[in-house]
Amino acid sequence: MQLSELVKQAKRGSAAAQQGMFDRLADGMLMVCRRYVKTREDAEELMLDGFYKFFKALPAFRYQGDAALYAWLKRIMINECLMFLRRKNAFVIVSETVAEDIPLETDILDQLSAADIFNLVVQLPAGYRTVFNLHVIEGMHHGQIAELLGISEGTSKSQLSKAKALLQKMLAHKNITYVKRSTQ
Repeated sequence: MQLSELVKQAKRGSAAAQQGMFDRLADGMLMVCRRYVKTREDAEELMLDGFYKFFKALPAFRYQGDAALYAWLKRIMINECLMFLRRKNAFVIVSETVAEDIPLETDILDQLSAADIFNLVVQLPAGYRTVFNLHVIEGMHHGQIAELLGISEGTSKSQLSKAKALLQKMLAHKNITYVKRSTQ
């Protein structure tokens, strides 16, 4: 059944349609949550909380295509994760000084599997991991991140820089090296 049809039926209260949507979307949303929290158990709980809010708000949602639905659901999941991290006081501001911007070259990332990259990112401290995900994965600007997390733009930049530095250290520890491609 098409996602658009599942949405229509779920809006009318169909438990079977809600289950169908959950079955179709849960794996992707679990991966979104896993990028923000360390344990699978926390990610699963946050995903379920996110789906609860999603289904509760679904009747007011105006369906404009699968991509819009997915983006809205993903935003709900990210917000659940950020609220969880705030409750845990996971955002430790180490310094607002912006460290030298360390490029995380895509050349080195090309050598790693998605699972390897995920396993490295999930090891980052919560603040670094959150800013890294929001900037690198979600494509948000530092101003947006600062507003969303209630931190300064400088702190966002610093946390991203430190996340990249720590990832570079982790990669060096795994003996993964790279040669920067020359640009001509």
